Amino acid sequence: MADAKSGLRKPVFTKVEQLRPGTTGHTLTVKVVNTKLVLQKGRTDGPQLRQMRIAECLVGDETGMIIFTARNDQVDLMKEGSTVILRNAKIDMFKGSMRLAVDKWGRVEVTEPATFTVKEDNNLSLIEYELVNVVEE
Repeated sequence: MADAKSGLRKPVFTKVEQLRPGTTGHTLTVKVVNTKLVLQKGRTDGPQLRQMRIAECLVGDETGMIIFTARNDQVDLMKEGSTVILRNAKIDMFKGSMRLAVDKWGRVEVTEPATFTVKEDNNLSLIEYELVNVVEE
């Protein structure tokens, strides 16, 4: 059966400490350390009521932590203490620091509790990056 679906690849799981600015396509298993709702607004200008919610969730694994930006339905999955798999995640830059995000091409799914403890002294979102233009001669 697996041979019939040759288009599907086995996911390669990434650790938090391996994340770099501007990269995409990451699959991670992380624990949710905490969640903070930063934006919630409703729009009534269409046929259906549309809510927009954004939460900043501190997530991590045994190698480090990073802020994950959860949008709309993703907010409900990011419960404190739960373990989630982030598929096709990407790194967004926000005020010079890295944020993890999953857009419409990715998936957030809750999985069974992980056995690791989060390394809280390595927060990648606290590292500030500066954009440097390199001129090649």
